[in-house]
Amino acid sequence: MTAAAGPPTDSRPGARLFDAALVAARLFAVDPHGLGGVALRAQAGPVRDIWLGALRRLLPSETPVRRVPLYVGEDRLLGGLDLTATLAAGRPVAERGLLAAADGGVLILAMAERAPSATVSAITATMDQGAVRAERDGLTLAHPGRFGVVALDEGIDEDEGLPAALLDRLAFCLDLAPVAPSDAVPAEAVIEAEGSDAVAAARRRLAAVGMADDVAEALASTAVALGIDSLRAVLFALRAARAAAALTGAETVGEAEARLAAELVLAPRATQLPMPPESEADEQPPPEQEQPPPPPDGPPDAPTEEPPDERDDQRPPDQLPDLDDLVLAAAAAAIPPGLLAQLQLRRDRRGGGPGKAGAVQKSLTRGRPLGTRRGLPRGGQRLALVDTLRAAAPWQPLRRRERGPLAAGKKVEVRPDDCRISRFKQRTETTVVFVVDASGSTAFNRLAEAKGAVELLLADCYVRRESVALITFRGTTAELLLPPTRSLTRAKRSLAGLPGGGGTPLAAGLEAAADLADAVSRKGRTPILVLLADGSANIARDGTAGRPAAEADATMAATRLRLAGHTTLFIDTSPRPRPKARELAAAMAARYLALPRADSLTLSNAVKAGTASLRPTG
Repeated sequence: MTAAAGPPTDSRPGARLFDAALVAARLFAVDPHGLGGVALRAQAGPVRDIWLGALRRLLPSETPVRRVPLYVGEDRLLGGLDLTATLAAGRPVAERGLLAAADGGVLILAMAERAPSATVSAITATMDQGAVRAERDGLTLAHPGRFGVVALDEGIDEDEGLPAALLDRLAFCLDLAPVAPSDAVPAEAVIEAEGSDAVAAARRRLAAVGMADDVAEALASTAVALGIDSLRAVLFALRAARAAAALTGAETVGEAEARLAAELVLAPRATQLPMPPESEADEQPPPEQEQPPPPPDGPPDAPTEEPPDERDDQRPPDQLPDLDDLVLAAAAAAIPPGLLAQLQLRRDRRGGGPGKAGAVQKSLTRGRPLGTRRGLPRGGQRLALVDTLRAAAPWQPLRRRERGPLAAGKKVEVRPDDCRISRFKQRTETTVVFVVDASGSTAFNRLAEAKGAVELLLADCYVRRESVALITFRGTTAELLLPPTRSLTRAKRSLAGLPGGGGTPLAAGLEAAADLADAVSRKGRTPILVLLADGSANIARDGTAGRPAAEADATMAATRLRLAGHTTLFIDTSPRPRPKARELAAAMAARYLALPRADSLTLSNAVKAGTASLRPTG
């Protein structure tokens, strides 16, 4: 980090990480709307409080800061009819929402990893459009979108995180989990002494900061080299570089500001390591030729050639390091350890709420609130009193005039059309059904690895409080070895006695899985099928031997799974992946993973990543 852009760095890793987070806070305070916001991954505690306090002190005193709680109501977020004021005034009175109140400031989104999709959609749409006008409760509401977002991520597991739509609109991704409170306190003193004067001055200079074309090209090429496919990331890097130059008082963005933007904006988004130059290996001489002797025909007093590391400053301009290489090297060095492994785990995640078991079902009696609908409360349904009064309030002046003297003494007249019924959502339990090929081909090759992987996966499902089931097929039939249960001991006992050998009745295994999945669905649960097989079949559904008939029956059973809509993951355990296995996965609309040389741990990690993306989320 540059001295002008951030506090002096400490030798401790946690202190250096928090120093970088404070630099990001400075840049964000200079241009909250342009930089989108900050994704702050940290548990509630002193470290997060210190960072948020530092951000508040960096922002000018007139900057509004609004906090959005988890499961905020639509009226509180977007605005709507102020029921109390409307009833008191006798006319519709609008209530200002949090999005409008945060105009020109910062919106702090609490527990953003669990934020409902409706809240995330409203925030991101307002950020994209700049200002939104909507019709609600007979009122025209304007929602200015000139604000930045601090999304607080309190996720614990590696596969938990912010919704992709929100994360793509935030410039900085900070992880303060490794930072101890003792690492954050000294940096807080630096912010306390600095105050917001430097940020206010940088805001005034920001519009006048220029940028050369080569700097923009260097940041764009760095994003490509790191595998970043979002154009927003490049735009955020350009804005961060301009904000850094404004903080230092520079008129144009230089090399130091470009490297800083690459470290803070691009490095946390990397999905791959940059490829080394193709000519790098050719340019390095062999070890025995690192210091070649002078030519024998040279003059005796000719000066000896200096080592390359002692004459870097004497190279001609065309041999100096390119700006693209400098920015790329800075970004590659700033990639957090283990980031690429976490991104590989999250790559196929669909939407928010990773790791949550079960699908979300609508309900009229229990669960979390999901808004209201028009109707009368019947059959145990709940009347939404506040929403009913809100629907009736705008019509009170007209109804008083209609009833004349009969309306005297009546505060609010509620009619059947005004009634609103509460809706709820509840998450159903997930049952993971493991379908294991225990036939002779698999038993010879991979049955031991499959047993170990299933045991690890059973323990993971137990931690998630999910039910697990185990179906095996061998010989001529399929067997439900373990009915749906939460007993880890029972599951391990059944797995330990898993036999192997015999023919491959793949169709029988798939039909048994379909029957069990149908039974699980009828009980209101969400089934996820995990098939560990090599895709081969030689026993038909009627128990007779014959590969053509067995493959046709297997395809028919796979089609039944697809038509039923069951979520399926197909792990190809054959030493060499076969086209028929991929075709079978396509027939059942399953996600296909080929793992020809994987041990138990690799298999279990692959299934965890696959089922995390297949789990229904809300």
